[in-house]
Amino acid sequence: MEVFNYIVKIQPAKEGGYWAEVPALPGCFTQGETVAEVKAMAEEAVECYLTSLIRRGEPFPVEKRMKRGFAFPVCVRVPKLA
Repeated sequence: MEVFNYIVKIQPAKEGGYWAEVPALPGCFTQGETVAEVKAMAEEAVECYLTSLIRRGEPFPVEKRMKRGFAFPVCVRVPKLA
């Protein structure tokens, strides 16, 4: 399995809780009630996003350097599909 690193940006949601986006993966968003929950949901969202790219035979986007605000790196292992 290969390991990929992406930055996840977390923002407080107006209605409570938090939402997160992965800037390098267009359309990859998630939300959660706590920061810990949104981190776990973000890891799952990135894994699903990358798995869908594998199934379509598309390359993975490359993470671009960005100023870090309230962001954290997420490291995921993507399985190879047969």
